[in-house]
Amino acid sequence: MTTHDNPELQRAWQIIESTGTNLFLTGKAGTGKTTFLRKLKELSPKRMIVVAPTGIAAINANGMTIHSFFQLPLAPFIPETTFNTKQNHYRFSKQKIDIIRSIDLLVIDEISMVRADLLDAIDSVLRQYRKNSNPFGGVQLLLIGDLQQLAPVVKDSEQELLSQYYETTYFFGSHALRKTDYVTIELKTVYRQSDSRFLSILNKVRENKVDRQTLEELNKRYVPDISLYDDRKYIRLTTHNRQAQETNNRKLDELPGKAFTFKATIEDDFPEYSYPTDMIITLKKGAQVMFVKNDTSGEKRYYNGMLGEVCEINDKGFSVKSKDTGDIIEVGLEEWANCKYALDKDTKEITEIVEGVFRQYPVKLAWAITIHKSQGLTFSHAIIDIQNSFAHGQTYVALSRCKSLEGLVLSSPISVHAIINDSSIKTFTDEMEKRTPGEDDFLIMQRQYYVRLLDDLFGFHDIYSALDTITRLLNGHFVKNYPLLANKYREQTVVFHNVITDVARKFHLQYEQMATACENYSENQTIAERINKGALYFLKNIRPLEDFIRQTNVETGNKELRKRYTEAMNNLRGCLRIKTRLLEYVTEYGFSITAYLKQKAVITLGQEDNGNKKEKKEKKPKIKKIPTREISLKLYKEGKSIYEIAKERSLTAGTILGHLGKYIETGEVRADELVPKEHIERIVHFLRGKNPEDLSYREIRDGIGEDIQYNEIQIVSDAILSGHI
Repeated sequence: MTTHDNPELQRAWQIIESTGTNLFLTGKAGTGKTTFLRKLKELSPKRMIVVAPTGIAAINANGMTIHSFFQLPLAPFIPETTFNTKQNHYRFSKQKIDIIRSIDLLVIDEISMVRADLLDAIDSVLRQYRKNSNPFGGVQLLLIGDLQQLAPVVKDSEQELLSQYYETTYFFGSHALRKTDYVTIELKTVYRQSDSRFLSILNKVRENKVDRQTLEELNKRYVPDISLYDDRKYIRLTTHNRQAQETNNRKLDELPGKAFTFKATIEDDFPEYSYPTDMIITLKKGAQVMFVKNDTSGEKRYYNGMLGEVCEINDKGFSVKSKDTGDIIEVGLEEWANCKYALDKDTKEITEIVEGVFRQYPVKLAWAITIHKSQGLTFSHAIIDIQNSFAHGQTYVALSRCKSLEGLVLSSPISVHAIINDSSIKTFTDEMEKRTPGEDDFLIMQRQYYVRLLDDLFGFHDIYSALDTITRLLNGHFVKNYPLLANKYREQTVVFHNVITDVARKFHLQYEQMATACENYSENQTIAERINKGALYFLKNIRPLEDFIRQTNVETGNKELRKRYTEAMNNLRGCLRIKTRLLEYVTEYGFSITAYLKQKAVITLGQEDNGNKKEKKEKKPKIKKIPTREISLKLYKEGKSIYEIAKERSLTAGTILGHLGKYIETGEVRADELVPKEHIERIVHFLRGKNPEDLSYREIRDGIGEDIQYNEIQIVSDAILSGHI
């Protein structure tokens, strides 16, 4: 992503791509938040979904509404409760659960309009279906928006209820979000306005620092006889929808000539609340319209928010004269897609599936629109009517739609009372700088992300919890018929705790300390080898539990009890399968963040496909899989270096060294091709008169120095034992 000329955008990109830290990306109107999101969707390798609080915002962001994706009721969410999503109305499909379990990043656009309880409802769903007790189920959040713009909608009855649980209904009042160490980046470069005088005024309005001089400067744009501007290049921004409708209807009626009506066509599912323009558009020659979509033809004839005037019209269509350029535009139908997220059956990637299409001419009557509907748009000329301003951010949103002070006209003078700011926003924005990460903070976040993913790999709480559930079921309901089995499960639970979970806790301290002490931790060979040995240990000790469970078979005539047991056993088997597959992958290929995330998604989704792809599974043995070390050997014989092979295969150099070391005994690769001569001499000198098999690698390394890698010791030892040295 080209962010070199914008340090804030560059840091935001680094945080999303290289850490798991939650990010609130904010900034004034016109600072590039939407562009950043578009580039992120295009370039990021992370598996993400994008949601927004309203239908229009979701369509604009090419995402889904929050309520639709998470299947949430419209009622307020009360903390420490969970929605009963197993009821028919809110039952999640298998594919929806797959997506939720496999995403790395959740993007919420227009976060200023998201209530705190809605964010907590998202947290509840993610934790429930990802089987992860961390906030938001361990998913990284990217929250995009400007708190100085439109606020969340809270009815009086809802406010009374929510005030018992929340200090504020803004998103930052979320209980789940407050449990995370989220950071904030404020974009500073404004691309929409270039007038420094106007920018200064906007900043004072935005930050609630309006003084008498600022008001005087703004009110110079007040025009007593506003009708002088009605028929020029201006659009009127109003606080209420009724005002905008009345203005548009009156102006259309005043025009002479015949009215023509154009009705949208809808294919499949496209909900009314997401309509990007009117279902029925009535126009006359001379009508002022606004384009509501960028030109998709590639000719860039119009853009979202551009004003024009209908210059020719009949029952087959119309043309519009741009008020910016004077160009005549033959207006054609445009399409908007209502998308949902789905999983590609072959690639297992998250894709956008079109559920419905809305086709209409991309315009709407635009002598007036509401400030709410103007959010995200830009106008060269606008009449601002904010004497009835009633909500936080309305005045700032209206003023910031304009490119310049000269293009702005006020229908009434602005008083200080029209600039409504919420005190909780002021408190939050004052504290935001404390959450702005510097270079040192970023490096710490990177390291924490690396350790967190290792915790994910070497974390066994979900398996232990599932095993404990089965143990309690057997001892509580099956002990009479299966006393020996119930006792064996009690024993297995104790063994698992001692051999797996307790060891994993101690192992966490080891790799965390090693990563903290090493600057280049992700490429450090010692750490890589320690991870590999850890994976081998846990894989070896988890196998007996797999075998034991495979032999378990109980019967009961109690339908409800059988259902509980089956669900619990399937959960345990699923957790075990994912963990063993991940451990197998790491022992074979090593550990790197990008590869691990991708493989985890594939394995997680593969678990759900077991019962549906028997035919494909039966065909797989017919395809001979080439051992990974043979692939490395082939590339090595083609003349590629160890580091070139590692880069090509997305593996570590140490892993490739280990692959090639397997061919020392056969003589296909010589030790002096892989290990520096000086290191070979030191190892051989130390081992003279000793049997390498009688010594641990740690003992050998202590005797020859920490600068020699374990893989090098292995290679030279194998060469000695096979008679090639």
